[in-house]
Amino acid sequence: MGSVLKINLIEKSYGTVKALKGVSFEVPKGCVFGVLGPNGSGKTTLLGILLDVLKADNGDYHWENYSSATDARKHIGSLLETPNFYHYLSAYDNLEITANIKGRGLNDIDNVLKKVNLYERRHSKFNTFSLGMKQRLAIAGALLGSPDILVLDEPTNGLDPVGISEIRELIKQLSTEGITIIMASHLLDEVEKVCTDVAILKLGNLLTSGPVMDVLNDEDWIELNSSNNEALASLLKKHPQVKNIKVDRMIQVSFAKNFSTEDINQYCFENGIVLNHLQKRKRSLESKFMEMTK
Repeated sequence: MGSVLKINLIEKSYGTVKALKGVSFEVPKGCVFGVLGPNGSGKTTLLGILLDVLKADNGDYHWENYSSATDARKHIGSLLETPNFYHYLSAYDNLEITANIKGRGLNDIDNVLKKVNLYERRHSKFNTFSLGMKQRLAIAGALLGSPDILVLDEPTNGLDPVGISEIRELIKQLSTEGITIIMASHLLDEVEKVCTDVAILKLGNLLTSGPVMDVLNDEDWIELNSSNNEALASLLKKHPQVKNIKVDRMIQVSFAKNFSTEDINQYCFENGIVLNHLQKRKRSLESKFMEMTK
């Protein structure tokens, strides 16, 4: 499918503070790409550079299939900060102003309001909207002009669980329509639910990037228990493929290669230990993130 964006060794400093330190990765076309990191990791700075709001000190980036950054911007919808909608105007009127400022999208207003599920409230004043509805209207503004790419900075920030769920479902829906979505966030659980690919930043450094499943592909672990966990732990430590083992109320073990629960059960049984609990679990993106950024 190819890439929609290639980033090469981007650096950015603010005085003595290095916000980005040689960041490089690619964004596949049609994906939902999460740029993850705690506050101060460089997420917003990176998005600002990609949207030509900020200039990188070193390095470069290239939006594939577009002749220049200016040409690319015509095909990118963005939401970098809370938009300045007029509280006393309706949703429709606010989008009309946004379309006029953009110079495109006047004929899209009804369509984008339907996409974000606000068409029935198109004549309601902005100040009557919930936070989630306001954010959906902001995304509607970003969708004016039928962009191929959406760039969103913390799209669920400050929302309650209902609002977060609404934005999550909207992002999923937009992705099915072929729009490439790049979103910065620190809400790891939400990113894990919607993103296909991820880059993790810490203090301006890229820690890892790639498909979410690849980032987590060695993060399965198996939870075991027997009537004699001391003997079980001793046996598991002898297994040539064991990477890590934790002994608590249950024993948790990870392997260098993917083993099925049947394989582990047979290994223990053949060595004289009968298991009374055996379950494979998947490490969450959050646990991976916390391990990498602590």
